[in-house]
Parts: sequence; C-alpha cells; structure tokens
Amino acid sequence: MSIYNVILVAVDLSSEAHQLADKARELAAANNATLHLVHVIEPLSFAYGGDVPMDLSSIQDQLNEHAHNKLEHFSQQLQHPVTGQHVVSGHTETEIHRLADNLKADLIIVGSHGRHGLALLLGSTANGILHGAHCDVLAVRVYDTDENKDDA
Repeated sequence: MSIYNVILVAVDLSSEAHQLADKARELAAANNATLHLVHVIEPLSFAYGGDVPMDLSSIQDQLNEHAHNKLEHFSQQLQHPVTGQHVVSGHTETEIHRLADNLKADLIIVGSHGRHGLALLLGSTANGILHGAHCDVLAVRVYDTDENKDDA
C-alpha cells in the first residue's frame, strides 16, 4: 500500500528548482503516485496595489507563457510521468492549498532555502504552505546556486 497517491510539487522555476526533481521522482516512483507540478504567478496588480493606470494584461500573458514553457522543461527533467502541469495566478500559499485540495493531494513538496533569523521570524512561502495544508508537506532544502553546500 502506498503512503502517497497524489503528489503536488510546488516549483518556483528559479535556477535552484531542479533540486526538487530527485526527491519528487523518488517519492512518486516509490509510492506509484501521480505527480502534479504547480507554479503560481502573483498577478502584477498585486505587486502594484491594483492602482496602475496602464493595461498590464500583455505582460501578464507573457509571464504565463514563460512559466508554462519553464514548467514543461522542468517536467522533462524529472524523467517521470507528470499527470498535470498547473500554472495558476494568485497568492502563492492560497493557490497551492486550493490545488492540493482539488487534487486530493497526499503530499506537497516545496523548496526551502532554510533561512534563519529575521527571515525565519517573518515566515516564508514554505512555512505558509506547511501551516495551511490539509496534507503532508515536505520542505526540501534548496541551496542557492552560488552557495557551497559544505558551508551550510
């Protein structure tokens, strides 16, 4: 019997995102689970408070297309069947929780930079996902591309 049947991998599509691939692939294979990928784009109106006197829809469309392309590339790097690739728009933690609930996910995998001090006190995306999830959350330690693992 599998512990996890549906795994949702939250990907920020940064240069460090590939570090989630091994864990996601291994867990999905070991549990014979379906694997879904999600990337959340915060709408430009969020970033500018919604009071921007210009139409940002073409820029938003370009961001969405770019995210779809990068998520497709990430999916191919996994070397494991991916059931769904989801690019959604909204608040990151809220959208990941919503999608996990809709998919009936057993596990959410998210990258964490493992910051300390003030960043830890203020919280992080991984922390927000953990505290609102209705399933298990695996935070995978992600190293900055210029960071030496031995120094961490």
